[in-house]
Amino acid sequence: MNKRNLQLVGIIVVIGLAIGAYVMLSPKGSTPTGTSKNDAPYVIGAVFDVTGTGAPLGTPEQDTAKMLEKQLNSKGGINGHKVKLIVLDNGSEEAKSVTAMKKLIEEDKVVAIIGSSQTGTTLAAASVVTAAKIPLVSCAAGVNIVKPVQPYIFKTAQSDVHAVAKVIDYLKAQDLKEIAVISVSNPFGKSGLDQLKLQTLEAGIKIVADESFQPTDTDMTAQLMSIRRTSAKAVICWGTNPGPALVAKDMATLKIKLPLIMSHGIANKKFIELAGPAAEGVVFPAGKLLIASELPDTDPQKAVLLAYSAAFKKEYSRDADTFGGHAYDAFNIVCDALKKVGPDPVKLRAEIESTKGYVGISGVFNFSAEDHNGLAKDAFAMVTIKDGKWVSVK
Repeated sequence: MNKRNLQLVGIIVVIGLAIGAYVMLSPKGSTPTGTSKNDAPYVIGAVFDVTGTGAPLGTPEQDTAKMLEKQLNSKGGINGHKVKLIVLDNGSEEAKSVTAMKKLIEEDKVVAIIGSSQTGTTLAAASVVTAAKIPLVSCAAGVNIVKPVQPYIFKTAQSDVHAVAKVIDYLKAQDLKEIAVISVSNPFGKSGLDQLKLQTLEAGIKIVADESFQPTDTDMTAQLMSIRRTSAKAVICWGTNPGPALVAKDMATLKIKLPLIMSHGIANKKFIELAGPAAEGVVFPAGKLLIASELPDTDPQKAVLLAYSAAFKKEYSRDADTFGGHAYDAFNIVCDALKKVGPDPVKLRAEIESTKGYVGISGVFNFSAEDHNGLAKDAFAMVTIKDGKWVSVK
């Protein structure tokens, strides 16, 4: 071997020794980027309605999910894996929700997705997650998200079927047998209206007016004037802000002094801010977070509710609300399943479905193959607004 070849061999040996030393000194299985297959983060996707008409829902959901990611990773993550949460905003648009879900699945390779915030933006993307066999835990309320059951789709928001049942109980207690309904013209409003028609019929309560509004409407005078001409003894408004706040304000302006009952779609401070004095006396079904301090110590949710409320207030200097609570439950249910079975989406789906006795913000969850919401009517309390604050209806 000539001198030149000996030099070349020497260089190769030195390089080989250097690479060997790097591998020996690096964490086991690590790549040059410092991330190994053994400790790679678990990637969870989230699609929320952070802007647009659903912003009062999506913003606290996004904030809650990011807070939980931070808390979890500060404790070491899940079984040695950090959690990487990728949050996308669908702008409260169904088409953008589909695009966001596809990106998370195809590009970001997520193991599960939480969201969207609204019924419509969830349903629009249902076929995407189903085809990809990626678990989706929605934060929206429409019962048709989980009825009929689709294997990969779950939700944490209490269903409108139970919200309406709670409203029916209230109407019976108040002996209100003739009502007017005004609902938003979107999937949330339609689902609620369908339940109202079904359950009032069963309860012997008559709907004497059926009005609607668009999510972007700025005046409800025409609909309310039509209601005024009926024999209605109460008004039920089914929607999410800003529409319900306008209904309350315009009823006050028109001096329509009928009891006003809302849906769980107004269960955050935004309604009180938008409606102002007209919010006084409004009654609606809501999760127990709004009245957590009033709960008896024996209630299994009380400690969880107070802890979440305190943590959110500390992190963001504003009050937590039930919509953020839907994201709290979705994130934790997914992470609890990850702890048990790891990042295989098929196993993850099965583990989520087997969730039993999870004490969350929205209620105590018991999923099954027949029930992908896992909550009952007792997840709701009837709440009213008094002096700008939430108070339980006695």
